[in-house]
Amino acid sequence: MTKQASATAAFPISSPSSAPGNLAQRLEDAFLTVRNETERRAVPLSPEDQQIQSMPDASPAKWHRAHTTWFWEQFLLGEHAPGYRPFHPDFAFLFNSYYVSAGPRHARGHRGDITRPSAGEVGAYRKYVDAAVVKFFRETGEDKLRALAPLVEVGLNHEQQHQELMFTDILHAFAQNPVSPAYDPDWRFPAATRTGEDWLSLNEGIHTVGHVDDSFHFDNEKPAHRALVGPVKIARNLVTNAEWLAFMRDGGYAKATLWLMDGFAAASKEDWQAPGHWREVDGQWQVMTLAGLKPIDPDAPVCHISYYEADAFARWAGKHLPTEMEWEVAARAGALNDAFGIVWQWTRSSYSPYPGYRAVEGALGEYNGKFMVNQLVLRGSSLATPEGHSRITYRNFFYPHHRWQFTGLRLADYE
Repeated sequence: MTKQASATAAFPISSPSSAPGNLAQRLEDAFLTVRNETERRAVPLSPEDQQIQSMPDASPAKWHRAHTTWFWEQFLLGEHAPGYRPFHPDFAFLFNSYYVSAGPRHARGHRGDITRPSAGEVGAYRKYVDAAVVKFFRETGEDKLRALAPLVEVGLNHEQQHQELMFTDILHAFAQNPVSPAYDPDWRFPAATRTGEDWLSLNEGIHTVGHVDDSFHFDNEKPAHRALVGPVKIARNLVTNAEWLAFMRDGGYAKATLWLMDGFAAASKEDWQAPGHWREVDGQWQVMTLAGLKPIDPDAPVCHISYYEADAFARWAGKHLPTEMEWEVAARAGALNDAFGIVWQWTRSSYSPYPGYRAVEGALGEYNGKFMVNQLVLRGSSLATPEGHSRITYRNFFYPHHRWQFTGLRLADYE
């Protein structure tokens, strides 16, 4: 069934219900927990592993470690810690991502060219900034800390997003390596759940969609608003590899009538014959995983598919992809198996602002709002999503051709 998860459960530091007193300690504990998880994910990677950028959409692990550090230096220490001295004058240019308001930045597609600073120097950068942040928490008055706690929560959740990207990006890089290296030889794909009826029926009704309280959320999850949903049936279970293999055997990748025009063009240009990271070895399909190359598990949810592929599969199955509103209503009912923790699920909803949306002021206003065009919404979370970073109203978004993320689907039916 749906696994409930909440970023605010992991970091209850700014909500009105937070326990009184010792806010500095709560901020420090949450900060170090997240920062240590980033380093834990980097431990299996050699300096060479951390340097590679296998495509423009991915970033080197070293860059992720540095960029998340720049975030704290730029938005917390640089703006609120009197007398703070940046670690290095070039790092703001090298490790800014897309915050135009924060100044110029190195081109995204050339992050792998930054051989210096080294991975070791990035580690020193992280330690320098971590010590400064902890010192800031310990020496700053509670009133100021309470005013800054929302910014800290954004920083924590921002870093968790990059922790997920560290997994997806290094997996893509390792998938280009002919010897199929393993990030973690003991890693296992999460087991799927299959309980209850195959379909959940949602009767026609008006439902509240979006984040409704003051607990942590990104700005794109608000305002909460009313939406007409149903009648519709939502599949309780994720589409499996076995179902996808049937689609492939039936020539699904070659049937233009199943595909959006742009999707078929992308599939033809990239020669898609199977999901991302799949390889046919001696007549058997295998998939590149964090544990290296492994045989396809027919019962596991299909993973590493683009929106175009998900849409074509739904058409082949005689079904549809759900809207993000339908997904959210079904998830609130607690009736979706594996809504969280295995694969993000494509919806057919365009990533656009909710009615009345306003981006937050300042540079952080560039975080979500300026991407609200030409992308599709995914819901849930994936096996790479850090603990405490999932919630029902979370709106992930990618371009329709992207498939290096841990992305899958569930179906909807309107008959």
